[in-house]
Amino acid sequence: MLLFQGNSVQLVRSSFGLFLRNWSASKTSLPVLTLFTKDPCSLCDEAKEVLKPYKHRFILQEVNIALPENSAWYERYKFDIPVFHLNGQFLMMHRVNTSKLEKQLLKLEQQSAGG
Repeated sequence: MLLFQGNSVQLVRSSFGLFLRNWSASKTSLPVLTLFTKDPCSLCDEAKEVLKPYKHRFILQEVNIALPENSAWYERYKFDIPVFHLNGQFLMMHRVNTSKLEKQLLKLEQQSAGG
């Protein structure tokens, strides 16, 4: 039996929701890149510009951490946005690391092509 209190429950709900969206998106064979953001966020805007050349290789899902239903993500990432998860796994924060993104996308594409 698992017991959760306060933000832990919200984080579990949010994580499960992201998992379900990532799982359903996996059927399209494109990975899901989740951007944890808020408005305003100039670094997030800059990151989205850097991501434009890669946009055909993933589904971009934005999570506004300032919304009440995302309060657990707010507590976790309020000082670190933009934060990126790829298929539900932490990838990077603060700025887009294009070499890291490229490496992970290639890995996923090779796995997808291999079966």
